[in-house]
Amino acid sequence: MELCIIYHSYSGITRKMAGKIRDSCGGDLIEVVPLQKYNTLTAYTMGCMRARNQECDPITPDAIDVSHYDLIVLGTPVWMYKPTPAANAAVAALSGCSGKKAVVFATCGGKPGDTIPLLKKALVEKGIDVVGDIVFTKADVDNPEKIQKLLSLVSSAGGLR
Repeated sequence: MELCIIYHSYSGITRKMAGKIRDSCGGDLIEVVPLQKYNTLTAYTMGCMRARNQECDPITPDAIDVSHYDLIVLGTPVWMYKPTPAANAAVAALSGCSGKKAVVFATCGGKPGDTIPLLKKALVEKGIDVVGDIVFTKADVDNPEKIQKLLSLVSSAGGLR
């Protein structure tokens, strides 16, 4: 089964989690990066407002064809209880989605809010069956049991080497 791990990471935490999936399950990593970088001030002002409004940032890559993958893992930080604008753009950039399965994960300082339901809804609208989801708070990102739960979700969905 072919696995694709798509993620946006601002501070590196989501990138770290995506790497753990890749190291354990294989697959291709696709990091989406906003064309206009955020700094600490703009991430918490402009970026969070854009996230709250469920907007998309221009990103690279601007098109993500997943037609040759069987399973998609999508990861995002949580900004204002929602996916980041780059993660929203990643979902919008997906093509070849019909009949695919997905696992979604979010990283956050505290509460994920609507992040997971919004990602799931957007993926379902693209024809993707979301088969698992998980949230990592600051306390969870180094928790071996929680990490194993994510890896088990991916593996049980078919994301094995």
